[in-house]
Amino acid sequence: MAFITQAVTVLQTLVIALGAGLAVWGVVNLMEGYGNDNPGANAHVR
Repeated sequence: MAFITQAVTVLQTLVIALGAGLAVWGVVNLMEGYGNDNPGANAHVR
């Protein structure tokens, strides 16, 4: 029974880590997408 409890704990940790990684990836993608919405950000480029 202890093995099953430990396995569930490890799986929970893996799922939380995977979710956190996907969340960070999503936020990075959102920030990259918003970078093209502001023409003033490229004002120094001629």
